Amino acid sequence: LSSPFGPEAMVSLHRTILLFVPLHAILLLSNPVNCDDEKEYLLRAINSYKTSLHLAALTKNDKAMCLAKKIADQLDDQLCSSKKGSNALPDIEAQPSNYTKLIKKCKIDINSTKDGAVLPILNRVATVVLANYAQSQYSKYVNNSKYTGVGIGTDDDWTVVVLTTNTTGGSFVSAAGFVCMVGISHSLLSLLLLLGLCLVW
Repeated sequence: LSSPFGPEAMVSLHRTILLFVPLHAILLLSNPVNCDDEKEYLLRAINSYKTSLHLAALTKNDKAMCLAKKIADQLDDQLCSSKKGSNALPDIEAQPSNYTKLIKKCKIDINSTKDGAVLPILNRVATVVLANYAQSQYSKYVNNSKYTGVGIGTDDDWTVVVLTTNTTGGSFVSAAGFVCMVGISHSLLSLLLLLGLCLVW
């Protein structure tokens, strides 16, 4: 007799076990009671899942956390007028039309975000959220070792994960440092011009 479980079914079952075993372990050890606890809880669950796949854990990125929260707020505001948010593509360009403004509000150098990924889920239940990140179209991002950092933001109905890389194009560095360097360069140039004029005179 042939087995009712084909190769694809067995792979799916294996992934499901890998997903829910670490999640249930975390459920036994923690009980999130506020938004910050929820984000820490989800991060631990995602990292436990990644560890079970022999992938490096994600580290928190403060700028990505800021952007994730801003995007979650924005998506929550749009929920009443549109139900398409849950199908949003994870590429950062696919996020709210004013995402550039959100990036600026978080003081992020926009050039350091192009390799990042934004993963919005229309849900706040931890088990459902983790299942979405691990088994939906988002899994290729969560399972990709190029993403090394993470920021998690939540609102009334949304959970948003922003993934960062350790490369220039996805590091989500502070725009303040970039502006500071530009300011120093201009100051040095002005000083050199002033010294040049003094030498001439």
